[in-house]
Amino acid sequence: MNWTKLRNFLNTRWGFFALVTFLFWAKTILVYLIDFNLGVHGIYQYFILLINPIATTMLLFSIALYIKRTIPAYLCLLLLYIANTAFLLISVIYYREFTDFMTTNVIFGYSSVSQGLSGSSFSLLKPQDFLIVGDVVLVLLLLLTRQIKLDPQPVEKKQAVAMTSFSLMFLLLNVTLGEIDRPQLLTRTFDRNYLVKYLGIDAFTVYDGLKTAKTSQTRSKATGSDLNKIIDFTQKNYAAPDPKMFGIAKNKNIIVLHLESFQQFLIDYKLNDQEVTPFLNSLYHGKETYSFANFFNQVGQGKTSDAETMLETGTYGLPQGSLFSTLGTDNTFEAMPAILNQSQNYSSAVFHGNAGSFWNRDKVYKNFGYQYFFDASYYDQNAANLTEYGLKDKLLFHDSVKYLEKLQQPFYAKFITVSNHFPFVLDEQNKSFEAANTGDSSVDNYFVTAHYLDQAVKEFFDYLKASGLYDNSVIVLYGDHYGISNSRNLKLASLLGHSASTWSDFDNAQLQRVPFMVHIPGQENGRISEQYGGEIDVMPTLLHLLGIDSKKYLLFGTDLFSPQHNQTVAFRNENFITPNYTVIGNTIYENSTGNVVTHPSKKVQTELKQAKEHVGNALSLSDALNNKNLLRFYVPTDFKPVDPRDYNYKNEVAKLDKIQEKLKERSTSLWSKNNGHSTVDKYQTDAPELHKDETQTDEESSSTQPQATSSTLEDEQQ
Repeated sequence: MNWTKLRNFLNTRWGFFALVTFLFWAKTILVYLIDFNLGVHGIYQYFILLINPIATTMLLFSIALYIKRTIPAYLCLLLLYIANTAFLLISVIYYREFTDFMTTNVIFGYSSVSQGLSGSSFSLLKPQDFLIVGDVVLVLLLLLTRQIKLDPQPVEKKQAVAMTSFSLMFLLLNVTLGEIDRPQLLTRTFDRNYLVKYLGIDAFTVYDGLKTAKTSQTRSKATGSDLNKIIDFTQKNYAAPDPKMFGIAKNKNIIVLHLESFQQFLIDYKLNDQEVTPFLNSLYHGKETYSFANFFNQVGQGKTSDAETMLETGTYGLPQGSLFSTLGTDNTFEAMPAILNQSQNYSSAVFHGNAGSFWNRDKVYKNFGYQYFFDASYYDQNAANLTEYGLKDKLLFHDSVKYLEKLQQPFYAKFITVSNHFPFVLDEQNKSFEAANTGDSSVDNYFVTAHYLDQAVKEFFDYLKASGLYDNSVIVLYGDHYGISNSRNLKLASLLGHSASTWSDFDNAQLQRVPFMVHIPGQENGRISEQYGGEIDVMPTLLHLLGIDSKKYLLFGTDLFSPQHNQTVAFRNENFITPNYTVIGNTIYENSTGNVVTHPSKKVQTELKQAKEHVGNALSLSDALNNKNLLRFYVPTDFKPVDPRDYNYKNEVAKLDKIQEKLKERSTSLWSKNNGHSTVDKYQTDAPELHKDETQTDEESSSTQPQATSSTLEDEQQ
């Protein structure tokens, strides 16, 4: 097409439409690549990234095609173009400040943009931002100088409808391509980065708006009276603490070790006559550890975030999606960090080598009352140090010590590991365990990454002992959810002494066991309990160990040490397990044999009917509590509602140092107790990344990093 033909085309309404659509697409792509850190990997994801602005841009701009009159039509298209450009620029500025995208609540006032952005927002502008607005200036000049002439010929309605229809079909194609690479993209909403990467910033904004409207509608009808059934249920469900256990951990540091995708069957398991997790095995059987052999994960689609929800709020995850992502930004919580801070002056922190926005943690943790959050930005993100989901475990523990030692004691600290995460890929220099040989690489390598995690935990325990933190700490270890999905359990069956041909839903349910261990140095009465329980029971259990009665909080679990503990374990899909039976749908299995109970006695029927009613009530009432944000109407005695504006996770080290300087000799941090000297040198690790002479070059290490892959919902572990 020569210049004359191009100019003639631009002088038509279709030509002008094509011009502004192309210009907006081009600058959006530039923003994606220059300003947004979307974590794009591979040709497929880059292809989706390149096409995702097209559908929403054409759909939005096609509004102007329906206007017949010339000036209003061009003016409408220009205003849409300028407005979308302004939104793109503001999004860039906001992202530079917060490394996140504006949600509907941010835009419309829950936490307004003017509040969200600091007074120095203009300093966030960069020279390349001219590319965002420069084309608008250019288009206006071309119109004013009549280099582009206005076309009086209106677009036929059927053509306008055709463009709108094409845009919608293209958007559907875009969503489908995204779902192929990231199944359940819209229902699980892992991370706003993911939605923008796959669907585009405009589509994300619309989706977030619809989700917000739905939530707001539900909440607008809620009243304090909606709490009555919930209060009644939690009070009747309450289990009084065992006097012998109540307060035995009072004023001790609480260190929670989140063992990613770690299943109970790994404990004491030997592959080729080698223990997979020798150190965790020793803890599990130790006299200083209270271990639970029948502890189950109870997560839904929110996986890791659901586990965190249960452990720290005592409520269940949602039936669809992640509570963290869906409701976490706005909900009121009465969570462990806030409770411990207000009742016993605990400080609190999370250590996690992934992006703070993943699972919306950077927002949720503020509502939980976490004072500090050390996310990926606080660690060396060299490719050699990373797995697909963040910093390798040995490096996470080692590199967190310089922050941990400055926390005021007692503290509540959580470490979220990631190396034992699907697809269980570990670079050669870190492998020290032979893989299995089932023919399924994820099953085979699961034992390799689990062994690596075991080594990392041992190194951290050795540090705790060497630094002096160990004796005044309680270390809680738990597996968040399954590692091997039901679809792959048939491959695992032979390694567990089962036959794939006879494997059943009962076997799948039994594999939902995950470790739960409470390690209390100095205790001599540790034991392995056969008590049935799950993640929903952790919060009341820990509160009672710390000498805090859980009765005034609305919790759906019960103390695992209490004689009154309810041993019915609810799964998010309303299946459940009791000490005697496993109920999957309408099928009853006997736990002792695994056989189907075809003709249950009246006693068994009554027992299971009561259990089923309990499960249904617990899940539905928990959902009502969270979906309606009912805790805003409930303030326990001596508890002050958390204000998320009190927390900012930037410059964490400076804040810690400032507190130490203010407290002087009253500072209780390990750093202060060590006379202002670091304990990092007491951390001994064999991590090859920390020994340059043994480390691969960046190019070699990068080549071993796993790329984002298509997988089923069950394969997505975090």
